[in-house]
Amino acid sequence: MAEKLSNSGVNDVASLLAAIVDENEARFIDIRRRIHEYPEIAFEEVRTAALVAETLASLGIEHQTGVGRTGVVGHIRGKRPGPTLLIRADMDALPMQEETGLAYASKIANRMHACGHDLHTATVLAVGAVLKRLEDRLAGNVRLIFQPAEETAGGAKEMIADGVMEGVDMALSLHNRPEIPVGQFGIVHGYANAAVDSFDITVHGKGGHAARPYAAVDPIVIAAQLIGQLQTIVSRDVRALDACVVTVGSIHAGEARNIIPNGAN
Repeated sequence: MAEKLSNSGVNDVASLLAAIVDENEARFIDIRRRIHEYPEIAFEEVRTAALVAETLASLGIEHQTGVGRTGVVGHIRGKRPGPTLLIRADMDALPMQEETGLAYASKIANRMHACGHDLHTATVLAVGAVLKRLEDRLAGNVRLIFQPAEETAGGAKEMIADGVMEGVDMALSLHNRPEIPVGQFGIVHGYANAAVDSFDITVHGKGGHAARPYAAVDPIVIAAQLIGQLQTIVSRDVRALDACVVTVGSIHAGEARNIIPNGAN
């Protein structure tokens, strides 16, 4: 998207980029930690979206709120004609309790940025800060997408329905990988992460006393057998060269140790 540069021009741009990053590093670390302290789950990202919008405004970046319900879109317009590049981050957290002991740990019960979306959001805001400073050099436009509800697979659909992909020529996204050393990036051709779908199963049994299982139909035993059998979907029903994973993330049954419940979910 930038004009072709000589080696000296490339070095000049690299120096400018390094200077902009150094200038803004502490600010965006703070923004990431503020997001981490107040995590919000799917379509509840009101506080996060407000912080994103406030930051974009402070950078002089034109933006829209309420896109895809709680999403935010920023626009950086280059001075010369060219393609439109979309850069995407996700904003939502997970419904789980944080027990890290970090100084900036979640202040919200049963809410945690355990998947790094706080980092993604802060990173794309920082990218916006850099590209805004370089907009006079850009041939084309950059669209910054801050998506809600990635964990539930609903946010992207809502934002697309609101037109965020219209006129886009290229799209980039990233996901943090703590095992990769700082300063290095991993690029995968094809699938990089699993898309998400979900299922709910209810096992109906017959409750009774734990000392008399022969008089009951134990849904916990049935559910345990079912969980094991579900794993054969990948090994026996999916082609070996295809990417697929089946995970049972939660199971709930019973309220007392000595009672067989009527059902399991």
